[in-house]
Amino acid sequence: MGIIINLDVVMAQRKMGLTELSKKVDITMANLSILKNNKAKAIRFSTLEALCRALECQPGDLIAFEEDDLQK
Repeated sequence: MGIIINLDVVMAQRKMGLTELSKKVDITMANLSILKNNKAKAIRFSTLEALCRALECQPGDLIAFEEDDLQK
């Protein structure tokens, strides 16, 4: 699977919805949805910083690595 974005998990822990987060970080709901659903191919450090600031978390709370079954 590779790099996983745990945005949905952190948002749920903070009881924050997509609309509220979108307003806090000034990112469209469509782009946040792409991140939340692990469809993104990249993330800018400035976006990661804004998310960490709004969610009061560390980058490692949002990003994880899972090995693919084929690579084992």
